[in-house]
Amino acid sequence: MLFELVSSDSECGARCGRLKTSHGMVETPVFMPVGTQATVKSLTPEELEDLGARIILGNTYHLYLRPGAERISRLGGLHTFMHWNRSILTDSGGFQVFSLARINRIEEDGVVFQSHIDGSRHKISPETSMEIQRYLGSDIAMVFDECTSYPVSRTYASESVERSLRWAKRCKAVHHKPDQALFAIVQGSVFVDLRRSCLERLAETGFDGYAIGSLSVGEPKEEMLAVLETITPELPMDKPRYLMGVGTPEDLVEGVRLGVDMFDCVMPTRNARNGMLFTSTGSIQIKNSQYSDDPRPVEEGCSCYTCRRFSRAYLRHLFMSRELLAYRLNTLHNLHHYLDLMAQMRTAITERRFLEWRRAFYEARR
Repeated sequence: MLFELVSSDSECGARCGRLKTSHGMVETPVFMPVGTQATVKSLTPEELEDLGARIILGNTYHLYLRPGAERISRLGGLHTFMHWNRSILTDSGGFQVFSLARINRIEEDGVVFQSHIDGSRHKISPETSMEIQRYLGSDIAMVFDECTSYPVSRTYASESVERSLRWAKRCKAVHHKPDQALFAIVQGSVFVDLRRSCLERLAETGFDGYAIGSLSVGEPKEEMLAVLETITPELPMDKPRYLMGVGTPEDLVEGVRLGVDMFDCVMPTRNARNGMLFTSTGSIQIKNSQYSDDPRPVEEGCSCYTCRRFSRAYLRHLFMSRELLAYRLNTLHNLHHYLDLMAQMRTAITERRFLEWRRAFYEARR
């Protein structure tokens, strides 16, 4: 993997770059649609590419449990398995282990847990996480770490950071896949000094990119921003910076302002399946009765497939009838909105007018 900075805004931390993997070029800042089960729910790979997606996220935990990483490897790897010829980043499985599974024990060697699917017992260690991601064949792998919830005591957060640091070193020691980059994850909850210490020690070890984890897990927005404002500028300048699992359009804008290069979140796809659609002035809940006779598209001027063809009234009818097409059309619109938002920000950064663009973004939402 190669990463180069192309331009930056002198008035803030916003920056544009190019990330090159063996599956193509990715322009940053970038939003990665989430393909939990080797699919971005309801969409085909061709539709994703037409939307402008150049990198997606695959989920190690879910693919390990079903259909199995070795099976995917035998079938040609994750790219071939899901017919996606662009880049893939896989998470380490840590977040899902700590958020979905029933944890039996957190040991120095790894985590013993029960599957959320059938209750079967499993153990994932830093070494097995690396092995699973090697079988999957992703372009970017993440180190196995412990994701802390909120609130968490400083004492436990400190212990967790130390464990994650030891696990990160073990991940690097067994990661021997030249065509797969390995990103570290900065932990420390809302304790900035713990985050800073974690980052310094990860940078000493040396990784291909650096992520900020365990944010947007219930903490107040002000605390999340306080962490980002302090830690993001201290991440290595010449490496990709990845904010994990975040978030709203506003979160993306503020992350970019501070210098984040990569984002992922289930919000645009999950909210689409729940009837919430994003627009430049905010969001609408399509199931509301006020849209029953509304002939307008979700957003005037939007060039997505959904807005070029269908009215809010039709989308509401589909959603209230629980028609599968509702989920597809809603997802097409929301992902178009997110990916177009990133494209607008890249253009604004390149033209040295990001803060001006940001002011207009918020004015439209008043």
